[in-house]
Amino acid sequence: MIHFFRKNDLTQPTFLLLHGTGGNEHDLVPLAQIIEPTYNILSVRGDVSERGMNRFFRRLSEGIFDEPDLIVRTQQLKSFIDQASIDYGFDRSKVIALGYSNGANIAASLLFHYKDALDKAILFHPVVPLHKALPDLHQVSAFISAGKRDPLCDSSISQELADLLTEAHAKVNLHWENGGHNLTEAEVMAAKTWLKSL
Repeated sequence: MIHFFRKNDLTQPTFLLLHGTGGNEHDLVPLAQIIEPTYNILSVRGDVSERGMNRFFRRLSEGIFDEPDLIVRTQQLKSFIDQASIDYGFDRSKVIALGYSNGANIAASLLFHYKDALDKAILFHPVVPLHKALPDLHQVSAFISAGKRDPLCDSSISQELADLLTEAHAKVNLHWENGGHNLTEAEVMAAKTWLKSL
């Protein structure tokens, strides 16, 4: 997968940056540096093209995911992270996903499929990626940020994702904004505060 790794301190956690539809591996770097500048960064570009826009998995239409493709791409991302930890020497047990929209959705899919894929997850404007039994996530902490007027993600879906992760024993913090799908400074600062509180 097209990516870059920015080493800071290999004893520190590593952010896994996962951009939104149409983005690239550079989009979320400023956010990672605001949230915690001492962490390493593994930033990945989605390798699915939708009318020239980068994504991490295919969809059939707006809000309708190609679930078989999502499952395969999730497996591929998990294998990529595993190999990258060997190649770059970061601690595989200290990976924190930082994803927005499509990137948050594949990060959520990692949680839905693997109990140890992520240590923590910061999910900006995600949806429920698919419906399946979740592994035991008692060691995982997740921050979910959602907009009460998000046209792409109804507030009930954000709540459902938080509930599913909580039922799987993850420690979940659900943060609400009054706006839509756009990522705000307030959300980023809330994520920073959450991470520092752990």
